Amino acid sequence: MSRRAILYRMDSEQHICPFGLRSKDLLQRNGYKVEDHKLTSRAETDNFKQLHHVKTTPQTFINDERIGGYDDLRQYFGMSQAGQNGTTYTPVIALFSLAALMALAVQNTYHAALFSMRTLLLFIAISMVLLALQKLKDLYSFTNSFITYDLLAMRHLRYAYVYPFLEAYAGLGMLAGLPAIYVAPISLFIGTVGGISVIKAVYIDKRELTCACVGGDSQVPLGFVSLTENLFMIGAAILMLLLM
Repeated sequence: MSRRAILYRMDSEQHICPFGLRSKDLLQRNGYKVEDHKLTSRAETDNFKQLHHVKTTPQTFINDERIGGYDDLRQYFGMSQAGQNGTTYTPVIALFSLAALMALAVQNTYHAALFSMRTLLLFIAISMVLLALQKLKDLYSFTNSFITYDLLAMRHLRYAYVYPFLEAYAGLGMLAGLPAIYVAPISLFIGTVGGISVIKAVYIDKRELTCACVGGDSQVPLGFVSLTENLFMIGAAILMLLLM
């Protein structure tokens, strides 16, 4: 026999509360039959809050006991708080993993050797374009983070605004097969400046910062991953020049 829970959540023509849906799903996954009460208007929602002396919805009741909102319900089931907490490498792991798979996919399309120098260049180029895209989604937020550790951007703020476009150009140039002389110097320049900046901020000054590599709102810690991004750019530039 399934256990029962009572859930009150906002569900109107103007707004469907995502945490209400998450609460319902969480209850059902834990074996509860949910008595789902939809609050279909702002007035109905306000009356519910006043009646139960709560400030937010959704609200879950189990065995006549008010458990609370979605985070309270997760805690009730012994789960950690929802969402991203603290620093995480998840965004860059996802980005670099997809970049690697895209490089292999392109190689496979042209029936080329899957693991070759071209595959490495494709991986770096795709990574650079994807990283530039993440920065360009919110250029202002990116620059706010970037200027706190990049040595050139600290002195010349406009460089922070130009940087993602340079990164995108270098990545697209590699993908398009442009002559190395048009691409490699850009990649070498931004990679070298970025690498020196990360080394100084993290390993010399010992500052604890978040990296703007996947956008200004990321929680990726500045350090090894950021340095790797810049080393990729330097390595790709040198490789292109050697293959000229």
